[in-house]
Amino acid sequence: MSKKIKELKVSAIENGTVIDHIPANAVFQVIKILKLDKFENMILFGTNLESKKYGSKGIVKVSNKFFKPEEVNRIALVAPHASMIEIKDFRVARKTIVEIPNEITGIVKCFNPNCITNHEQIIQKFTVVDKEDLRLKCHYCEKITVKNNMTFL
Repeated sequence: MSKKIKELKVSAIENGTVIDHIPANAVFQVIKILKLDKFENMILFGTNLESKKYGSKGIVKVSNKFFKPEEVNRIALVAPHASMIEIKDFRVARKTIVEIPNEITGIVKCFNPNCITNHEQIIQKFTVVDKEDLRLKCHYCEKITVKNNMTFL
C-alpha cells in the first residue's frame, strides 16, 4: 500500500506577500529589484521548485510586507507570469497576476548613453511597445530598450 505524502517545501507566513510562479532563473533578480536584500523582516525563497505549469519555478515569501503598485510593476518586468498572494492570518486575502503596464516610470534606465536621462536629473519614462518580448520605447530619445539591455534603477 503506497501512501502519497505531500510535503510543504517553503514554510507558511502569517502576514505578508507570496510572489509565486517566478521563472527559476529570475528569483535573485526579483529580490534585488525589490531591494529585499535590505529588508529587515523574514524572507523565504526557493528556486528550481517543481511546477506543473512551467516545469520549474521560483517563489519568494516576504513577511509583513505588502507591495505597492510600482513595486509590482518591477516584478512584472522580470516575471511577467508571477502571481502576488497577500496573506493575512495565514489565509489568502487576495491573489493577483502581475501585468506589465503600458508605461514604465522610474524603474529602468535608458540603454542609450546619449539619452538626456543619463546626463540630467530626469525621471526615466518608457512606453511599452511589446509586452510579449518586452520592448520599451524611451519617452525622451525614442530608442528601444529590450529585456537583455535593461538596467534597473
